[in-house]
Amino acid sequence: VQLQASGGGMVQAGDSLRLACAASGRFLSAYFMGWFRQAPGKEREFVAGITKSGHLTYYADSVRGRFTISRVNAENTLYLQMMSLKPEDTAIYYCAAKSRTGISRSSSNYDSWGQGTQVTVSS
Repeated sequence: VQLQASGGGMVQAGDSLRLACAASGRFLSAYFMGWFRQAPGKEREFVAGITKSGHLTYYADSVRGRFTISRVNAENTLYLQMMSLKPEDTAIYYCAAKSRTGISRSSSNYDSWGQGTQVTVSS
């Protein structure tokens, strides 16, 4: 599956953004999906994940209550709604697909990656 992330930008603290990840080549419904992020000088970290059906979601402690992951399988699209953004949310955000069933917070378990979209939050 090919993934294309979009929706990043430069915002101020407290603002909101919605990222999108469009899938092509295969049906998105075949994959557990995740959002990861990587800040300069830091390792890539798990942000949120969602099961194939969309019924279950998982979040990093740092974003729980502020970010919402969702998917519209009929549109082959994954979303990440980000609210109350903080400067520490500044990073490149990546969407990723995992064919095996089950949650994973490890980037090494994901099969396909989007190219990333930059999110910059100023104070």
